[in-house]
Amino acid sequence: MHHVVYLIEDSNDKSWHIGFTTNLKQRLKDHQNKRSPHTSKKENWKLVYAEMYLNKFDALGREKFLKSGSGRKFLKKQLANYLTK
Repeated sequence: MHHVVYLIEDSNDKSWHIGFTTNLKQRLKDHQNKRSPHTSKKENWKLVYAEMYLNKFDALGREKFLKSGSGRKFLKKQLANYLTK
């Protein structure tokens, strides 16, 4: 089983949501169809970034890091070309 840490962005206001799942395809559908309490107020989510892990605890640790100030700074650096479009 794979564990995925992902970043989605709202197409309208460019806000981010960072999450964890074992079924990325279904999780993205849930976000789009407002079936996630964390993102239900918006509907134009698109996948921007994802990392896959074999170990659940590694993935959860990475999710926690990416949600931190340092993690968001890391993501902005990684996605510099994407963010300047």
